[in-house]
Amino acid sequence: MLVNWHDPAHIYLVCGKTDMRKGIDGLAMVIAENYGLELYSNSLFLFCGGR
Repeated sequence: MLVNWHDPAHIYLVCGKTDMRKGIDGLAMVIAENYGLELYSNSLFLFCGGR
């Protein structure tokens, strides 16, 4: 799947610390379950990892 990152419809910043060990599938599940957003909607999702 090719995505045009130059013109996303929306940019979402997930506030708080995110466990980046979840991997891409776990992060996608966070977006779908916690926020009810469509994963393939030409949107950019940004996460903050913590130490």
